[in-house]
Amino acid sequence: MTSPEMFSDDDRWMGVALAEAAAAGRAGEVPVGCVVVRAGIQLASGRNRRQELADPTAHAEILALRAAAAAAGTWHLDEATLYVTLEPCPMCAGALVLARVQRLVIGAEDPKAGAAGSLMDIVRDPRLNHRLEVAAGVRAAECAEILRAFFRDRR
Repeated sequence: MTSPEMFSDDDRWMGVALAEAAAAGRAGEVPVGCVVVRAGIQLASGRNRRQELADPTAHAEILALRAAAAAAGTWHLDEATLYVTLEPCPMCAGALVLARVQRLVIGAEDPKAGAAGSLMDIVRDPRLNHRLEVAAGVRAAECAEILRAFFRDRR
């Protein structure tokens, strides 16, 4: 069972991820942001930077995982929680499993490419050697709206 304190922490940290998403949107990137937290302390944050870096792997989660591993001094991010505004794609979901992240908190679902329960469920696949605890729908309306507004403004 999740405590009320966990919900307030989830809400607060998703706010950090939303700020990263907004920064990505202002830079012309698809507005996805995330933050990696361990023991209540932010290890790293990230936002989409594919256009800026001309790198197809420069998703918010990948960049945040790299920065978190550097900050922690290890690629093992067990006991860490990753908060992300949009459900991870297969690449990012695989990276979360490989990094041994303990918990994933998702804002908006991604029915077209989501790999944490929507299209597929890589992060909880029992065939893999690690599975994440998943909480979905945290500040979902805000997370979805930032994406809708970004694409609406581009039409």
